[in-house]
Amino acid sequence: MPEPGPVWLYEAGIGEDRAALVENDQIVEALIERDDVALRVGHVARARLVEALGRGRVALDGGEALVSHLPPGITQGASLTVEIVREALPEAGRAKLAKANATDRPPCAAPTLYDRLVATGLPIHAPRAHEPDALEAAGWSELLDEAMSGEIVFPLGALRLSPTPAMTLFDVDGAPPLDPLAVAAAHAVARAIRRHGIGGSIGVDFPTIAGKAQRNAVAAAIDATLPPPFERTAVNGFGFLQIIRPRARASIPEILRADPVGAAARAALRTLERTPPTAPRRHALPAAVHARLMAHPDWLATLARRTGVVHDLESR
Repeated sequence: MPEPGPVWLYEAGIGEDRAALVENDQIVEALIERDDVALRVGHVARARLVEALGRGRVALDGGEALVSHLPPGITQGASLTVEIVREALPEAGRAKLAKANATDRPPCAAPTLYDRLVATGLPIHAPRAHEPDALEAAGWSELLDEAMSGEIVFPLGALRLSPTPAMTLFDVDGAPPLDPLAVAAAHAVARAIRRHGIGGSIGVDFPTIAGKAQRNAVAAAIDATLPPPFERTAVNGFGFLQIIRPRARASIPEILRADPVGAAARAALRTLERTPPTAPRRHALPAAVHARLMAHPDWLATLARRTGVVHDLESR
């Protein structure tokens, strides 16, 4: 690692940019920014009010957004400037629209993922495709597997992560004694929330714990491990605790599960980009992944430009 202490690993990938905050050779926070998200947090643009009842709804280049507080006297069809404060969120059936606020700021593009990393003040390392795979060495594939499967193992047990429309749920599983299991699980939940960028309402179902002191110890473990800002309840008598965090973007599990074929296609592009030029150029891919790549000639053109190789991709 070129820098001591925490460092961001950043890749300007094909179809997505990705980053991981690595500390002690482990990913503590991961970020993915897909190229198909038009309305990003911080984007300021002119919009047209298409619905003024209740929460307003505006149309702008790239999609629609909800506006909670409209300027006084504005009527349907009028123009206004808005700033995106929450991106659209994937949800079964239909996505939740982005959220925006009316603003007097001049129009501007949203900060890129790289801009957001710079704003943290931490060092950034951007390994090239021909260099050792630092992101993989830190556990990138394992993190993606956690996000897709929901299975997260920690020393005394395991968590099951389940995104739902109402909240993200964690279920704790492990063998007695239950008090140390619950405390260890609380630390694991807090780490997983940060690793996967989970915001909004989060529920944790711990084993039923007898005694106020033991329940307080579990809550204290959340406080000690999860960076602010967040709010939480106490652990109730049934072992349930709720956490509320800001939610400006979709979590890693939501991103991957909303479009698993797209996620697999982007992962295939990352692998192909890191394939040595002397390796075989013929690659058999799952039919759905192959079809997605064929539907994005821009991705394939970028791959050829970066690698100097035209890969022969087949469906299997």
